[in-house]
This record gives sequence, C-alpha cells and structure tokens, in this order.
Amino acid sequence: MRDIRKIGVAAVAALVVAAGVYWGMVRDGDPASAVPAAGRTVIVEAAPVQVRPVQQEVNAIGTLRSEDSIVMRPELAGVVTAIGFKEGQPVRKGQLLVALDGSIHEAELAQAQASLTLSRANNDRTAELLAKGAASQRTRDENLSKMRMDEATLALARARLAKTRITAPYDGVAGLRKVAVGDYVTPGQDLVTLDVIDPIKLEFRVPEIYLAHVAMGQTVTFQLDALPGQTFKAEVYAIDPQVDVDGRSLAIRARADNSGRTLRPGLFARASLGLARHENAILIPEEAIIPQGTDHFVYKVTGGKAAMTQVKTGIRRDGVVEIVSGLGAADTVVTAGQLKLHDGAAVNVRSASAD
Repeated sequence: MRDIRKIGVAAVAALVVAAGVYWGMVRDGDPASAVPAAGRTVIVEAAPVQVRPVQQEVNAIGTLRSEDSIVMRPELAGVVTAIGFKEGQPVRKGQLLVALDGSIHEAELAQAQASLTLSRANNDRTAELLAKGAASQRTRDENLSKMRMDEATLALARARLAKTRITAPYDGVAGLRKVAVGDYVTPGQDLVTLDVIDPIKLEFRVPEIYLAHVAMGQTVTFQLDALPGQTFKAEVYAIDPQVDVDGRSLAIRARADNSGRTLRPGLFARASLGLARHENAILIPEEAIIPQGTDHFVYKVTGGKAAMTQVKTGIRRDGVVEIVSGLGAADTVVTAGQLKLHDGAAVNVRSASAD
C-alpha cells in the first residue's frame, strides 16, 4: 500500500512540473518564447545594414600643459626694491618683473668707467711717445693690456648691474609672486612663474598598438571635468620617438587654441584621438553579433529565413560595429531573438517597438 501511495505522489509531482513548463511556454500569448518545433516560424527583431562613414578613435587620459613655462630666479643676491607685474595678469616681453638693489653694482660700474678712462689716456700717450722713440715697446704693450682689462671689467660691471633687473623673456601670464619688496633673495630663489597659455598643449598617451595609426596633424577632441558639457579640439604636433617601456605607451602632444584663456595648465582631460576613417562602412547594431570563440556570426534574414553568416568585424563605436566582410549593403540582420534560431529557421520580422 505504501508503494502505491509513493507512486501516486510522484505522478502528481510530475504533472505539476509539466504544467509549469507548459505555462512558461505559452504565457503572455507568445508561443515563440519557447524553442520552436521544426517548421515553426520564429518572431524576431531585425535591422537593415547601414552604410555611412565611421572613424576609429582611441580614448585616453591627458593633462593640459603650458606652451612654455619657466620659474623666474635671480642670478645675484640682493634686496627686492620693486615688483613690476600684477599676479595672474599678462606681461609683455622685456617687461620688468622684479628689481633688486643695484647701488653696489652701480658704484662698481662707475669705478670701472673711471679706470678705463685713465688706461685709455695712458695708452694713447704711450703710443705717441713710442712713435717719437721716447717709450719702449714693453711699456706700450703693458698700457694696452691694462686698457683691455679695464674694458672687460666695465663690461662685467654692466652685466652685473643688468642682472639686478629681472625682465620677462617673452609674452606670457605671470603667476603668484613668491617675494615682496624688501625681501633679501639669493641666487636661484623662486620669484614668480611665467606661462604661455595661448596656445595650450594637451599631453596624453596611447597604447603602442596604435603606433602605425598616429600621425602629425590628426585632430583630438577633449573634455574637461572642470568645464562640463564643453568639447574642445586640438591638433597633434609632436609624437615622442620613444615608446615607454614600462607602460608600453606612446606620448603625444597636441595644441589647442586658448585665446580666451579659458583653459588652464594642469587640468585633467579626457581625450579622443581620431585615427582611420572609412567613408562607406557597413554598420550593424552591436547586439546582432554572436561571438563563438574567436569568430563572430550574425543571422542574416534572406527570403523569410535566418541564415547564420560568419563576419569579420572592424571599428566599434557608439553601439554599432563595422563589418569588414560577410555582409552587403542591402542585407538585414537579426538583432533580438537569436537564441531561438537555427540556421535556416523561418522568421517573422517585427520592429523593435512592437509589443
């Protein structure tokens, strides 16, 4: 009796499971949600191939750099007597930035000038006496040498005095000053930075596999977290001849217009470098691709049937994939419902917006 009861319970359980499976197959009134029987039409979504230009891009992280950037430092020690710039404002080439006390150097210059005046007079007098035979050639040579030494001393005094006035070597923007009037500065001490920010440089790196695709003059678009919603353009002007052996990457620099001084050195940038451009590329939605190992397949709709077709892919961008071989411009591919298909299955194509 117990065996009969066990058999009855097992039979009821089997019926419940079978009913659940059947209900799952036909729920929502869509019998195609189950694996179709032979000869049954499968409802799928499909899209025609698009033919349009596509450009390969490589994304990278970069940093904005000044076109030129230097730190102004004195060559002589001295007391700051004047500051000739405003912080954060443009300066012109030759404009005074910092002046040091030059009183000692002015005195040295005056001393050198007086000594040179005397030595020139002595040299001229000796030359006249030598012509009359009243002086020796040795005396003439000594006076001439003294005059040359005094000329060099005068030039040195002038150079030292000139170095008490630190001027801008080119047009740029002054940074924040590190000193004030009255400070005593030493040789090599930081005074102020000077940057050229128009144009501004974008520096970034790309993997070495793109070496053959990178060229001078290519366009780079970039965005900044500091200025959301804005896109800027730059042009590649320099490619590092050496590949970084640690990161296996290639350093690239591009220039961007910054006439409004909106961009600032040091900003973090998200760059996109345009590489190869294909004018008549065959494009399909990314979801149409069926990967199998290292190969790629799609279901092509031909005469109301699905034909499994191997394809070779190319550029991938914004949810679309370039098909290098395997499809033509007039083909249509299945974009949803591939799991229910097999090669040669009859299909009923509906739009993606259908319920």
